[in-house]
Parts: sequence; structure tokens; C-alpha cells
Amino acid sequence: MSFVPVVPAGGYAGWAFLKRTEPTQKAAFEAQGRIQRDEAYFRERIGTISTAADLVADRRLLRISLGAFGLEADVNNRYFIRKVLEEGTLRTDALAIKLTDQRYRDLSAAFGFDDPLSPRTKLSDFADGILSRWKTQQFEVAVGQVNESLRLAMNATREIARIANSEMGENAAWFSLIGQPPLRKVIEGAFGLPTAFGALDIDLQKQMLQDKARATFGESTVAQFADPARRDDLIKRYLLRSQTGSAGAGFSAANTALAILQSMSNRIG
Repeated sequence: MSFVPVVPAGGYAGWAFLKRTEPTQKAAFEAQGRIQRDEAYFRERIGTISTAADLVADRRLLRISLGAFGLEADVNNRYFIRKVLEEGTLRTDALAIKLTDQRYRDLSAAFGFDDPLSPRTKLSDFADGILSRWKTQQFEVAVGQVNESLRLAMNATREIARIANSEMGENAAWFSLIGQPPLRKVIEGAFGLPTAFGALDIDLQKQMLQDKARATFGESTVAQFADPARRDDLIKRYLLRSQTGSAGAGFSAANTALAILQSMSNRIG
């Protein structure tokens, strides 16, 4: 019987319960036979993989690899994933660099199939890193089957902390947030932005998110979310809005239309 995470309530109350019980629940989830079998298979086989073609030819390895980056939906898009992996991230014209979704770049960089010496699959600790990410992602998927908002909140907490604590500049940090669809959904929800916000020019999106952050928290930086308390406040705002269905309520249709027109005008000019 599959393990089903216990989430007795939605919204922030459910979040608080989940955070208190996460270590115990995650351990029970990882103790399942199917998780342990997949982990054993990955450890046994990943060191034999030398090329992107090798990886996409093994559906089980590919499923685990993609799942580690939240990209499991692409398991049947083998040609596309092969191109992402083969071209790597060292060339400025590589496919992973061109894609808006930052997760493809992270996937390609992690495997390093464009390294002229040897891919990262040959490193002794490679399996540990990928499997750690995969088990975390899989637990979040299980939570999402009970409550999708809580899954998004878990992902956002982890990813925002990673970006906020990184050495990337502020512009790059905001673009990294925007470039991950699950993460941007939480940010938009926390700030009350509508789905149409994503149609704006990306530079305008960044500016508006900075303005929203400053108005809400007093600072326009992503770095401020290195503070766990500030991060929790952001997640709380998202969950309360998602629970009441008020996401986007603070940004009217007129505001959206005006911003889109401004974005189009900037492009033409």
C-alpha cells in the first residue's frame, strides 16, 4: 500500500502541521519498497552512463533523473531532453540556456554531458546528490496529491532559500524566480498577481515584483528571503490567498491590461 501524507487541513494550518511532522512523514515515505527499489537501481546503473543518449535510452533512469528536477512530465519527450543534456550549459547558444524554465539548465548542468573530460555521472558522489533531490521531489509530489498548494509551498521554501543564499546578483535572482513555473506561481499568489502577469515583458515582470516586494516587506531584494522568518511570511501570504481564492485580487484587469500595453510599447520602441 502506498504511503499517503497526512495533511489534516489546508492553508496555513495544514502547512504548520506538515512542517512539524515532515521528518517523520518523509522517512516513512522513503521506506516504501518502490522508492528503495528505484534508489538501488539508480545507484547500480548511473555510473555506466556516459552520454545523453545512454540516459534517455533507460526509461527508469530517465524518470528518476527528471523527477529530481521536477521535470518528470517530460519522460516521454526523449529527443527534447537529449538535446537539453547533450548541448549542456557551457555554450551561450545551448538549448538549456535559451529555455525560460531554469530547471532545464539545472538538469543539464548537473549531468555535465558537455564536459570534454567526463560527465558528472562518473563521480563517486553523483548518485547521492541526484537521489537526495529525487526523494525530496517525490515526497512533495505525494503531498501534492493531497493538497497541491502545500506542494508548491514546499518547493518554494526550498528554492527561494537556495536562490536567496546564492552568489548571483539581484537581477539574476529575480529572473531565476520567474524562470521556474512552480516557484513563480507561489510568488505571484503571495503578491496577489493574476495569471495574465506572465504575459508581460520579463524585465517589466521583474520590476513589478521588486516593487511588490518593497511594498510588502520593505525591501526589493531576493536576498531578504535568506531569512527563514521572511520566507515563512511569504509562504503564509501565498497559502492564505490560495485558501480564500483571493490570488490576483490585488491586481485588477485594468492594471494588467495597462501593464501589457506598456510592455508592448516598450518592445516596439
